[in-house]
Amino acid sequence: MDIIESIDNLSVQDPPGEDFSAADLDWVKLGSEDRYDDVALIPYDRVDAFIIGECSNVECPTRFHIERGRKRAKGSLKQYKNDEYLEYRLYWCSFGPENYGEGGGILPSRRYRLNTRNRAARPQSMRGCTCHFVVKRLYARPSLALLIYNERRHVNKAGFVCHGPLDRDAIGPGAKKIPYVCSEIQQQTMSMIYLGIPEENVLEKHIEGIQRYCGSDAKVKSLASQYVQKLGMIIKRSTHELDLDDQASIRLWVERNKKSIFFYRDTSETDPFILGIQTEWQLQQMIRFGHRNIIAADSTFGIKKLKYPLCTLLVFDSRQHALPVAWIITRSIAKPDVAKWMKALLDRVHSVDPGWKASGFLIDDAAAEIEPIREVFSCPILFSLWRVRRSWLRHIVKKCTNIEVQREMFKRLGQIMYSIWGGVDLAVALEEFSLDFVDQTSFMQYFKDSWVPKIEMWLTSMKTLPLASQEASGAIEAYHVKLKTKLYDDSHLGSLQRVDWLVHKLTTELHSSYWLDRYADESDSFVNVKEEYIASTSWHRALQIPDNAISLDDRDHLFAKVVSQKDSKVTRVVWNPGSEFAHCDCEWSLQGNLCKHIIKVNMVCENLQCYQSSLSFQSLKNILIDLWEKPMDDSVALDISTAWTHQMLDQVQKLVELNSSDDIGLVVNNMPLKWVAKKVRTTSGRQSSTLALSSSSKNDYARKRNRKRKRLSRFR
Repeated sequence: MDIIESIDNLSVQDPPGEDFSAADLDWVKLGSEDRYDDVALIPYDRVDAFIIGECSNVECPTRFHIERGRKRAKGSLKQYKNDEYLEYRLYWCSFGPENYGEGGGILPSRRYRLNTRNRAARPQSMRGCTCHFVVKRLYARPSLALLIYNERRHVNKAGFVCHGPLDRDAIGPGAKKIPYVCSEIQQQTMSMIYLGIPEENVLEKHIEGIQRYCGSDAKVKSLASQYVQKLGMIIKRSTHELDLDDQASIRLWVERNKKSIFFYRDTSETDPFILGIQTEWQLQQMIRFGHRNIIAADSTFGIKKLKYPLCTLLVFDSRQHALPVAWIITRSIAKPDVAKWMKALLDRVHSVDPGWKASGFLIDDAAAEIEPIREVFSCPILFSLWRVRRSWLRHIVKKCTNIEVQREMFKRLGQIMYSIWGGVDLAVALEEFSLDFVDQTSFMQYFKDSWVPKIEMWLTSMKTLPLASQEASGAIEAYHVKLKTKLYDDSHLGSLQRVDWLVHKLTTELHSSYWLDRYADESDSFVNVKEEYIASTSWHRALQIPDNAISLDDRDHLFAKVVSQKDSKVTRVVWNPGSEFAHCDCEWSLQGNLCKHIIKVNMVCENLQCYQSSLSFQSLKNILIDLWEKPMDDSVALDISTAWTHQMLDQVQKLVELNSSDDIGLVVNNMPLKWVAKKVRTTSGRQSSTLALSSSSKNDYARKRNRKRKRLSRFR
């Protein structure tokens, strides 16, 4: 076959069918006589179909993972070749590139038959497979993808088939007849077992998975049943105690799970203990959902009960649910320590996708160090009040028996938070609060001991940082509640002071739970799991409540009523509607959570002028007003700042229009550019909305300008 040096004359191939593989394409050799690769040109939107087809290879069924990736921005290259990439992905067979066989310390491969009773098939692990290919999204033609197959055979460095039915090194007389169990099927089966799903249902789903790679007969079902039973026994018998000493046990776990560790530092006389955990699946989710999106932190879980507090980094998935993508176990919040593990985490992400970047970082603790976040992630920082709201409400309900007093106390605390932009003296407001509720000695003692010394720090963070929305706060709270349910089980209370137990719970039960949630949602399987996953946040539960189920107090605006969707005879009362510090009489709210009734009432109130705006909107508004009222110097820097401010305001306005509109066509028609014909366009002169400043502020600014001119005229 001739070797070509350019892809200019390559024809685009689009094989019929839902999926296709390398066998369905005509490959051309590209390069020189010394070195060349097989290449083919396909539509970019059919890359996933090609990958699925390659995974379904009968001789060597497998999965391909992204080993490396790079991206370029459109327009970043002034001069470029015809094969330059806009996006670059290196896909490698999941049985490689590492080799855990001969010469490795894990799962050694033997060429001889073991004289044991258990002649199991060769373990499904990395075997040094060299099969890999590259997908280039062309810079000059973004709608096309160039496939470059560097090694099409599933062989190791010695040239031998290293996995699949043709693998000669499989152990046992029936190894070649063992049904293939890929990592996805294994993870699915493990997740179902960890979640306590009955064995019959686990076996049914397991057989459905392996039938994608082999036929259905009695032998396959028998082997699948044995596999599920053995895996269940292994999981039930597994223990977190690899050693009686907790510190030694963690060292052993770290040594065995290096691919799930992004940072580890053992305790010493000078350095505190730090363990950063991120599985390969979590890394993929962080790259997928964290790029150009918000990273959030649940930062101080278990600070009183666990040996070391747990910090969780979260991303918001396609349904805006909080998904854990990294766990950090440490007691240190010192700036150098935080910077080290953050840098290690970002380096790991960039090793797969160098173009990955977060658009924002959401913190929930006013005492958190924000300088490492700005230095490492180089993104804006937001602040969430879900933790302080939850803490105050739980203690009010716990320490105050009168529900009317509960409502009023929570409302007054909310007013203190809302008043930070109104110039109210904090000391006076706290003194009035203490005098009005002096008879509530239990709560007031808790408030004075726990919050009065640090409330000014929290209010300062509220003033200086943009506040997160109720949806984001509710998603973080939902993760926190689920984490608490998983870890604080009564049967495990004696293990809370062991780090190996915490690591075991996180990487098995909790990880499996979120993996199965995402799998059920994306594959449209496990209907019950998917429904529970969708309804796991109060925000999504609130969306199921119709507007006509809400009735407001039109006279005094003191309360709102929400008719239950399960029982129309039940009505929930929400006091202080329109505020994040509203009080609901439902059981979920009385546990300190942000319930669906409060969120739904606030959704209705946000469009009514007689109710106050949300804290997040007021925060944004005041930040923009502060920026607007700063003294101007008529420089180019001012022009740039003004342009960015107007652009941000336009984006916020369009987002509000998009969310509140029932017809996307109306939003499109109101956009500034209206295309009339191919070569003609007109602009609709609709001015950008700006925040209306009071006449007094404008007059003050004019007087300042006049005084400045007078001072300058004296020197002339």
